[in-house]
Amino acid sequence: MAKKNVLLIAVVVFAGSVLHACFVGNQAGKHPSLLDFTTFPLKKLSEYGFYEGEMRQLTPADKVLPYEPVATLFTDYAFKKRFVWMPEGTAATVDASQPDDPLRFPDKTILIKNFYYPADFSKPTGERRILETRLLVKNDGVWKAYPYRWNDAQTDADYKVTGDAIPVSWQDEQGAAHQITYAMPNKNQCKSCHNQKDAFVPIGPKVKQLNHSIAYGDTTENQLERWMKVGYLKATPEVIAAIQPLVAMHDPKASLDARARSYLDVNCGHCHNPKGPASTSGLYLNYEQRDPFHWGVLKSPVAAGIGAGTFKFDINPGHGKASIMTYRMNSVHPGIMMPEIGRVSIHKEGVALIEAWIDGLEKK
Repeated sequence: MAKKNVLLIAVVVFAGSVLHACFVGNQAGKHPSLLDFTTFPLKKLSEYGFYEGEMRQLTPADKVLPYEPVATLFTDYAFKKRFVWMPEGTAATVDASQPDDPLRFPDKTILIKNFYYPADFSKPTGERRILETRLLVKNDGVWKAYPYRWNDAQTDADYKVTGDAIPVSWQDEQGAAHQITYAMPNKNQCKSCHNQKDAFVPIGPKVKQLNHSIAYGDTTENQLERWMKVGYLKATPEVIAAIQPLVAMHDPKASLDARARSYLDVNCGHCHNPKGPASTSGLYLNYEQRDPFHWGVLKSPVAAGIGAGTFKFDINPGHGKASIMTYRMNSVHPGIMMPEIGRVSIHKEGVALIEAWIDGLEKK
């Protein structure tokens, strides 16, 4: 009898250890491929099975693929870690005639965007605090946004539609201390940027943003090539080559014009384009726009109110500090600042870039 009890205890302990390993290894054995989309949004981020091991490490599960846009949206200096997952046997496609459009994703695609701050910006892979994870999920042809707020223990994140104000601090690369109250947007605010012709769409994953190399666990590779290799993208080299890529704002090999126009594309162009919420303004800042008047050169705003300050033109060529565009970028006043949401601080490097670009434009 004693031997049977010992054997029974051993079996129970083994079973428990297996269950614990499954839970720690991949969130109770879940994986996006096993999800029932009719139950969305789930209460906990862990329930989706995006990550293996400790949640805070953001180690992607199988077929959860990392991606990085080359030109990044400024969000109060927050770092971001992005992933995409698509169902087996499906792939995104490209419409070369619409270079400003995101990839055409299949149904049940999930885009995952994590926002975090390293404690020390000079050690970006060191200690960090994850604040939120935003999911964009396509189901039955419609994209929906699901925001998740991470707990203080960094073990999981809860679905939170109301947004939040989160005190956060960090040390920059020069050792200076910073403190802000980070604004996590509510679910409805997501629509203000992701709206294109009254349809909710992704902003970042476009050919012009992904046509560059990043480091994967096994190698460094062009993202579009990696997507095609794993079956996440169907496109020909000719189609991809037809779309001019953006550049990073600090790319030493890129021209000032390319860096500034790329910056404006990602930070302003999702609204300021012919299909966006600011289409009636006539100010089009997507990279494909080639008419300087639509960039704002010697263009007076349709309606700016106090947002114009004492200035007459969106862009006054040769006068970077005397242009409405940089005036609005250099403010956090609710009636002046642009973009209107998504930041509570000023991107000093971004302002300096656009001022330098405008200074270099030929005076009229």
